[in-house]
Amino acid sequence: MGELPPQVQNLVAQLQQLQQQLQAVITQRAQVEALLRDAEQALEELQKIEDEAPVYKAVGNVLVKEKKEDVIKELTEKKETYEIRIKTLQRQEEKLRERFAETQKKLQGILSPQAG
Repeated sequence: MGELPPQVQNLVAQLQQLQQQLQAVITQRAQVEALLRDAEQALEELQKIEDEAPVYKAVGNVLVKEKKEDVIKELTEKKETYEIRIKTLQRQEEKLRERFAETQKKLQGILSPQAG
């Protein structure tokens, strides 16, 4: 088999690039989803304890005593930020999947006549 035409090489390179971008977005989304689960679990645990009970927050390698309501407020804000980030990453993932499918179709369209 001879060398692939430049147009085919270009489409193959685009597919590889889209696949790498898609994998990066999927990885980022998984990481943010894990952070979201952590924040949700922490909020659940905070709801179980008494209002006057001491609450400690990790700041680097140190635990710092905080007011329960301050920690709840901070975790709620983080949770909202994570949810927005996940939605953004889901949209990016969807667009990348669409572009991947379109590029794949183009490549198949070019290669199909040659296969017969």
